[in-house]
Amino acid sequence: MSTHLTVPIEKLSPMLRLYVQLKEERPDTILLIRVGDFFEAYGEDAETIARELEITLTGRDIQGMTTRYPMAGVPHHALDRYLARLVQKGFKVAICDQIENPKEAKGLVKRAVTRVVTPGTLVEDALLDAKSNNYLVAVVLKSPAFGLGVVDVSTGEFLVTELDEGDWGRLIDEVMRLMPAECLVPEGLDELAEAIAGVCPATLTRLGGEALPRRPREALLEHFGVSTLRGFGCDDFTAGLDAAAALLAYLRATHMNAVQHITSLATYSTGEAMVLDAPARRNLELTAGLYDSAKAKSLLAVLDETRTPMGGRMLKKWLDSPLLSVERIEDRLDSVQLLHRDTLTRGDLRDALRPMADLERLIARLSTGAANARDLVALKLSLEAVPAVASLAPEKLAEGIDPLPEVVELLARAIADEPPLTVREGNLIKDGYDEELDELRKITRGGKTWIAQLEADEREKTGIKSLKIGFNSVFGYFIEVTKANIGSVPESYIRKQTTAQGERFITPELKEMEARVLGAEEKIHAREFDLFCVVRDDVAKKQGAAVLTLAQALARLDVFAALAEVAQLSRFVRPVVDGGDVIEIKGGRHPVVEKLMGGANFISNDTYLDGAQSQVHIITGPNSAGKSTVLRQVALIVLLAQVGSFVPADYARIGIVDRIFTRVGAHDDLAAGQSTFMVEMTEAAEILNNATERSLVILDEIGRGTSTFDGLSIAWAVAEFLSARGCKTLFATHYHLLNDLEKQLPNVKNFRIAVKETGDRILWLRKVLPGGTDKSYGIQVARMAGLPPTVIQRAQEILGDLEKDGSKRRDTLGGARVSARTEKVQLTLFEAEENPVLEELRNIDLDTLTPVEALIQLQRFKKQLG
Repeated sequence: MSTHLTVPIEKLSPMLRLYVQLKEERPDTILLIRVGDFFEAYGEDAETIARELEITLTGRDIQGMTTRYPMAGVPHHALDRYLARLVQKGFKVAICDQIENPKEAKGLVKRAVTRVVTPGTLVEDALLDAKSNNYLVAVVLKSPAFGLGVVDVSTGEFLVTELDEGDWGRLIDEVMRLMPAECLVPEGLDELAEAIAGVCPATLTRLGGEALPRRPREALLEHFGVSTLRGFGCDDFTAGLDAAAALLAYLRATHMNAVQHITSLATYSTGEAMVLDAPARRNLELTAGLYDSAKAKSLLAVLDETRTPMGGRMLKKWLDSPLLSVERIEDRLDSVQLLHRDTLTRGDLRDALRPMADLERLIARLSTGAANARDLVALKLSLEAVPAVASLAPEKLAEGIDPLPEVVELLARAIADEPPLTVREGNLIKDGYDEELDELRKITRGGKTWIAQLEADEREKTGIKSLKIGFNSVFGYFIEVTKANIGSVPESYIRKQTTAQGERFITPELKEMEARVLGAEEKIHAREFDLFCVVRDDVAKKQGAAVLTLAQALARLDVFAALAEVAQLSRFVRPVVDGGDVIEIKGGRHPVVEKLMGGANFISNDTYLDGAQSQVHIITGPNSAGKSTVLRQVALIVLLAQVGSFVPADYARIGIVDRIFTRVGAHDDLAAGQSTFMVEMTEAAEILNNATERSLVILDEIGRGTSTFDGLSIAWAVAEFLSARGCKTLFATHYHLLNDLEKQLPNVKNFRIAVKETGDRILWLRKVLPGGTDKSYGIQVARMAGLPPTVIQRAQEILGDLEKDGSKRRDTLGGARVSARTEKVQLTLFEAEENPVLEELRNIDLDTLTPVEALIQLQRFKKQLG
């Protein structure tokens, strides 16, 4: 089959001609057109959906073409399921639907593109993650600022901010935090687009100049129906208004009804929250596991005891944006404590929240016309549960919890209790709601009663006991008689159809009643649909904002109850949060590791960091001893405290931290052409260039990716730099020589992970103790990992030789002479330390050396070499 049309467009059928014209307008979009009970695609689009959806590719004969034109389609009732798969693969899909009733159409049924489905414009539940926002982001540059617009069409959330043009890193970090499904970037910002593509998997949509509103301020004023943007806090924005207006324009172009429920614009500042860059989010495993991306191994999984989708999304947003304001943090902690103290009320409250539907996304579907009657029933049932929630909520947390009784009354009076999924086949509206509908129903009920009576009368009149009246969509109502009784059929019956079992007949009276009944049923379906649309639109337009306010109030209550529940179940305590420079943790635990271990076996640890005497901790200890866990748990406790959550510790005092930086583990980025060591150094550079005295830095094994002395030198210099910068730092390392920093710098302290030795085997005690260590236990770890005994034995021999040589050498680091003794720096089989005899040989002055001195020197070298 050929995907190229080889005949003039005017020779195509009207429907195919329309398809080709619409496709030319959207060359980068898959086009699906409604044909009967299917949505079909043709040409290259047909081949694409057949391949991606694994459905059959067929063809259509076109006069004048020697080969069939590719065609593929999906059933209309299963469209959402197939759309989900296409959108997940990054495709945009235009839906060309029928816009008139086929029964009323003269000639070709009118069709038009009613929706362009893109990853960032979804409102359908089947296509969304209930507990994650589905953000569409626009980034615009208008010197000297970047404008960042953010919208979640599925909830109506609409945000805008501006960042300095030079603050490129902060912009990328913010996009990473939002993790949008789709990102709009104007053409010409290629470097920015590449940077965004490098940090998140969003579908990238490039906007030409014609797609950007020429008068963004006026576009926003018109949309919100206001005369000034001062009330939204963005009246003095420039690039931000461009970004916000670009989002609205894009929504109108793709999802014509998607802007109706966007009734407010919130301005925010990235300076209001702790900055967490991509390495920090990854290494701290906030929403996904580090190695397998499993949500179950994330901090979010530990905390998410929410009962509602709205609460789940809010919790995730809080986790992504820890606060910097002590006042706001304390307010959240007060709310958690209220529910933490009252276990019985909290349990009842969480039970009362359980029936709540996703109110935000319900309103989005109502506003965009995507809702069915079951959505209205779900809204009614949710609102009916609100009074119970309001009665249980503490007064401090009850603000905004309005049960909206007028909405409940309308829906209870209008919408059937158990409506069908479809909205054009009746049974949507209750009796008594509409007089015209009630009259039509009387006709159909009376007609059906008349038909049932006719069946009884005809049996008696003809004596045919098996006579029955049936119905199908082709012939309407008919009288059916078996072959054995054909001789008893009256002459007034009109034969209509012969079947295997007998004959089917009609009578003038039966057809007359059929016309009345079917005509009334068709009118009923149309009337019910019209009434449903009025109710749906009335709720969306008049009560949509109130429902969204209620949804936010319930979400907050849900999050506080969830955090209180976790605190009780996992023995979390309320932290002391202040503006000081001390981080003091007693009995700190890693919340994720502890939960995965079952809690009982986790070893807790204390930490004390300040800006004077205990600012940098050098933590030594063997692999697998738990250094990384200790580092991460301190960072997570700080982060949880600034989220407004209780923390896994016996006691915690947290001075506000502006950023958490992490450099943990080894990985490469081959797609970007970066080796493991280059990634390590790039992340280290980001830390050193941006950390402040209010930052918390956790480093694990800096310098491991290069030669021993290069790595040790880098690690030493980094530790010195952070000490001078004033950052509170936890520095885990195998380089035991770094312990000497404690003697030279007053704000550096040494700690070690305790290990118990039994012969040549070791037991991890997981306890952090003061003081350094001089062993790495690498060979013991290798034995535990299962290396062959011959390899272990040979490694021990080599290590003995290297330590023997190294014990006689002295090196200078950072201007101080440091004895290596038996404190071996990290060594490899291929990079043994150079023997110090060689250095002495290089420094001998042969021109002045006498024979006797030469013999003495040679004798000394011989003793040194053993």
